Amino acid sequence: MLVEGLLPEGLSGTLGLALVAASLFTSFLTAAFGLGGGVALLALMAVLLPPAALIPVHGAVQIGSNAGRVLVMLPHVVRTALLPFSIGSLIGATLGGLVVVRIPPHAVELAIGLFILWSVFGRMPSFGRHALVTGGVISSFLTMFFGATGPFVIAIIRALKLKPLSVVATHAAFMSIQHAIKVAVFGLLGFAFVSYLPLIAAMIASGFVGTLLGKAVLTRFGHRYFQTVLNIILCALALRLIWSGATALAENML
Repeated sequence: MLVEGLLPEGLSGTLGLALVAASLFTSFLTAAFGLGGGVALLALMAVLLPPAALIPVHGAVQIGSNAGRVLVMLPHVVRTALLPFSIGSLIGATLGGLVVVRIPPHAVELAIGLFILWSVFGRMPSFGRHALVTGGVISSFLTMFFGATGPFVIAIIRALKLKPLSVVATHAAFMSIQHAIKVAVFGLLGFAFVSYLPLIAAMIASGFVGTLLGKAVLTRFGHRYFQTVLNIILCALALRLIWSGATALAENML
């Protein structure tokens, strides 16, 4: 009862604890393997949260997750890249915010399922070294609908030809900026973050623990093995979202 009293109406204590555990697990994935945790968390949250709350709550949790990595790796952030990406992100999130409120929740659910499949099987576009503003516009527009555009953003950063630590640190900085702008836009659009604040705080805290575990644990299995398992999980969750969204849309059309 105490746990449920801290959660939004309609969200049980069991689901709340499952979300906190999911944040820990997916942060561990990101810390251990560099990428994949944000998409995995989005897929898990899409099963447990109402569609209308999914993107804004996911964005708020991801601010904390990425900001922690920025603080740890701050000297390796390429700061000259932050301003152009921020300008592009502000433009993209604003444009996306004008459109996202017009889309039915189940259509978003279907689109997220398709996006997750694309993140697993698709090929990220190539970006030139001077495409930071354009990349910020596109990725931030997409994040208003799909939430986890980490694979897309990493494609932008790879064009800068950075060292590994700078790639991870700058990626975390970009995602922190992007999610912060997205959350601000959703707040201006009227999303009630207050009722979700205890859940968001608990997920950020468990995500930080997951990050520490991911860095501390040296796994004896190969990276490819874990990537295969992660892809299988993502595909299963994506297919579930596609089925749920398509079924709901079909029922509404009848």
